[in-house]
Amino acid sequence: MSDDIPARALELRSLVTSQATIQVTLEDVDVPVPGADQVLIRMGAAPINPSDLGLLFAGADLTNATAGGTAERPVMTAPLPPAAARAAAARVGQSLPVGNEGAGTVIATGSSDAARRLGGKTVAVAGGGMYTQYRCVATAACMELPDGVDAVAGAASFVNPMTVLGMVETMRDEGHAALIHTAAASNLGQMLNRVCIEDGIPLINIVRSAAQLKLLTDQGATHVLDSTAEPFMKDLTAAIAETSATIVFDAIGGGQLASRILTCMEAALIAGSPYSRYGSAVHKQVYIYGSLDRSPTELVRNYGTAWGVGGWLLTPFLAKAGPARIAAMRERVAASLTTTFASSYAGQLSLVEALKPDGVASYARMATGTKYLIVPNGGAEARTAQ
Repeated sequence: MSDDIPARALELRSLVTSQATIQVTLEDVDVPVPGADQVLIRMGAAPINPSDLGLLFAGADLTNATAGGTAERPVMTAPLPPAAARAAAARVGQSLPVGNEGAGTVIATGSSDAARRLGGKTVAVAGGGMYTQYRCVATAACMELPDGVDAVAGAASFVNPMTVLGMVETMRDEGHAALIHTAAASNLGQMLNRVCIEDGIPLINIVRSAAQLKLLTDQGATHVLDSTAEPFMKDLTAAIAETSATIVFDAIGGGQLASRILTCMEAALIAGSPYSRYGSAVHKQVYIYGSLDRSPTELVRNYGTAWGVGGWLLTPFLAKAGPARIAAMRERVAASLTTTFASSYAGQLSLVEALKPDGVASYARMATGTKYLIVPNGGAEARTAQ
């Protein structure tokens, strides 16, 4: 290993204890030497996605979190509610690395030609364990960033962009003409809006405030509805009738929103059609892919019999998509990282700051406009977030 690469470095870890608590710590770990077809990346930036929070905190009660350790090695501890403790039972005693994706500079490579070609390049990567100062990954996991795209701009190159494209591909695969998206003012929602505008796909955006409605309208969205407004159901039914949207990607999860959308779909589909006691024969599909509302999903079944509610996750979609399709999706993302697939951030946190109470409070809310980046090496390779 080169003299300027340390033997040890910091990595953020999450541990579920036998006392039904979560402990998030910074650990000293060995900096690995890359194998033949691997590269070592000095991490510049890694986003905190909702999926990362699930592994990081395991559903802990953060309102009762406590801070410990030292200034250089903080420890955050929080209790797990009974349901969360049961769900995390298989994790007890395992100190797990966190962070789905990130970007940085390749500072050492293995002996293969593919690995050597990446030497000195800025790359984005998705492979878990990205909240670390140095990460060793297979060359196939890396996406070389275009000239002029730095680690901050490329940090979120996988989870949100590939999820957006996966949603669009799922819509097409299943024969739907348009789609509906909830929590649509998120970073992911804004990307989806841009992709649908580019591809001419009718999209109904559902948000939860007038400010979010304005945000998406200002970005060119045609259909934006505030689920807290009194005419929501009427306006949603009209938008569905106009677009023929019969598939929903729901980031909320809990409560009755999914059921309300199915109700509006049914109302739009049966309008002007002959009566049938079974309702419309057109299939209506809701895919829940997030849990912003952790309460139970409530279904009030007044939308016929041709409907489905299930989960949707990027990883199984990619497993079915195949290498050629994935390569095409990645090429599209790489070509538009600073435009269509650009992310915005509220700020940056070092590894130490990510474990301080103020830092946790900043990024754990999962509210629109509060997406944060972790800069594992203190920002040496990352510009100021925009």
